Amino acid sequence: MADRSQDGRGADRVAGRGPHRRGLLLGSAALVLTGCGRGEEKAEPEVPGGPARGSLEWAVAGAWRAQDQARDVWRHPMETLRYFGLRPRMTVADFWPGSGWYTEILAPYLKEGGGKYVAVGFQTGAGADPAQAQLNAAYMDRFSRDRRLYGEIEMSAFGPTSGPIADAGTVDLVLFMRTLHAWMAAGVAEKAFADAFQAMRPGAVLGVEQHRLGPEQDQDPVAANGYVQEAFVRQLAAEAGFVFVGSSEINANPEDEKDYPCGVDVLAPTRRGPEAGCEMTPEQRADYDAVGESDRMTLKFRKPE
Repeated sequence: MADRSQDGRGADRVAGRGPHRRGLLLGSAALVLTGCGRGEEKAEPEVPGGPARGSLEWAVAGAWRAQDQARDVWRHPMETLRYFGLRPRMTVADFWPGSGWYTEILAPYLKEGGGKYVAVGFQTGAGADPAQAQLNAAYMDRFSRDRRLYGEIEMSAFGPTSGPIADAGTVDLVLFMRTLHAWMAAGVAEKAFADAFQAMRPGAVLGVEQHRLGPEQDQDPVAANGYVQEAFVRQLAAEAGFVFVGSSEINANPEDEKDYPCGVDVLAPTRRGPEAGCEMTPEQRADYDAVGESDRMTLKFRKPE
């Protein structure tokens, strides 16, 4: 869709509350994937006549993404990352990357360009939620198996008592991709913005993609349905010290009515249903599937110089 930018000079399933509750991990973690099982190094697939190796087009079109490319029509990774100003030599910190949908793109791109990818996963330690601990382990196993493609991914952590996600002033781009509702539910949204701000160099960009609540709808403080007002996101960012740069309609979906009894997770890709306590008729299921994925805001902020 068309881009709509404003000058402001002059945030796959994670922990939440209500239908999104998964708990948060306790303790802390900071490691590099070099210690997570060597695995066999493999050469990434090459497509004759395809995009130039190392380009963003190459990373998005990569055959290693074959199972995830069907979602590109909803997530618009090329347009979204370009809007956020991604460059090949950047240090990029991706908060709670889940199973690695964006990692598949960012890690090869940054590896080829001489940049660095920091996966800011779930905080681990005593009392850790088993589901999140398993997701962390699966993520590390997956992306340590093919270092020729993904490079050496640096693993950091974010949670209620986690420390810095990276050395202060070293990160060029931070990504909050569909995670803010979970942090609101857990009471750590403010900490996420503060931790990002501390790690970023002056002039660095914070990119936020989040399920969007309409301005006429009341904001649930814990965002139990998964939707967040743009004004609330901008307020959180401003309180942390960020300057609003602009917004884009890249990931908008006007078909999303945002009033589902079990929240945004009834839509693709989660498609929560009766097995999770979300009763619906076959007609409702068909209607939800026809919507596609959620309506999402795409916001850009900058740390002042």
